[in-house]
Amino acid sequence: MRFLVRERLLGIGDDYWIEDDRGQKAFLVDGKAMRLRDTFELKDPQGRVLIDIRQKMLALRDTMVIERDGQPLARIRRKRLSLLRNHYRVALTDGTELDVSGKILDREFAIEYDGELLAVISRRYLRVRETYGVDVVREDADPALLIAVTVCVIQLADRERGGD
Repeated sequence: MRFLVRERLLGIGDDYWIEDDRGQKAFLVDGKAMRLRDTFELKDPQGRVLIDIRQKMLALRDTMVIERDGQPLARIRRKRLSLLRNHYRVALTDGTELDVSGKILDREFAIEYDGELLAVISRRYLRVRETYGVDVVREDADPALLIAVTVCVIQLADRERGGD
């Protein structure tokens, strides 16, 4: 299943739609401006909040937290020793860990679980500027969670680079 993300250049506070491979609106990323920390909501086309995404305050390293229905779902932070490529660890509350690695700022990276590919994020085959694809490889994967992870690691990488 493929999704297309058309990023806004202005950053936090902007809302943008994520479309499926048929061009239908699948998810809305609703950036909440004027907050002390980065906050997003991932909504379905009817406006229901599926996932809340927020920056964790008072953390030693930049950390983003994903919640579903008010309950913690995952915590995302950069791995300590990742010299050549960006590596992020996604710790799910059930004890599962996902690995995100690649060129985050170039929008060329992958999300894996225990060495198995879950999603590929790429703008390689897209000609539209500031657009990238999220290809969910596994049929049983949660697309909303993988898109939320994608939003988080891009936000963390942009903050690290000084893009906020």
